[in-house]
Amino acid sequence: MGLGNPGQEYEDTRHNAGFLLADHIARRWGLGSFRRGDRARVAEGQWQGESVQLLKPQTYMNRSGAALSPFLGGTFDPATDLLVLVDDVALPAGRFRLRGAGSAGGHNGLKSIEATLQRQDYARLRIGVGPQPTADDLADYVLAPFTQEERDAIDALLDPMADAAECWLTDGIERAMTRFNRGS
Repeated sequence: MGLGNPGQEYEDTRHNAGFLLADHIARRWGLGSFRRGDRARVAEGQWQGESVQLLKPQTYMNRSGAALSPFLGGTFDPATDLLVLVDDVALPAGRFRLRGAGSAGGHNGLKSIEATLQRQDYARLRIGVGPQPTADDLADYVLAPFTQEERDAIDALLDPMADAAECWLTDGIERAMTRFNRGS
């Protein structure tokens, strides 16, 4: 699940780093275009024998959990079946980190997901968009467009981040963290 805000005005903003990575993974896996779903755009198909669905919520960041709701139930287990692709101001642009659980850390999209799931044990791939601004400037900062330098740094990470997502899918979060969190 790539987090971001719908609409052209948010397309190239720091808060939409999750959408950028979801788009890259969909192309890389040959999933085709994202189609309208219930509260999310969805790209689905097969990757290396695994059924996959990529979601881009259309509910705006602070209601991301509502976009996840229709996919809950059945055999879905957030601890093993969910990887959230999310911007993180605590990491500098050009870095990323995987986590298997943890708090929302003030991120409204993660807060919404945790409220929907009623748990914090789900994987996330945190995409650096920092340096972190002062608290007063946080909303303006994440809703502002990337600088060219930041966008170049994010673009250079798209393949390594997709590699990390693939490792999570095939080998689990612990192995993915061991492999990809070194020096990032």
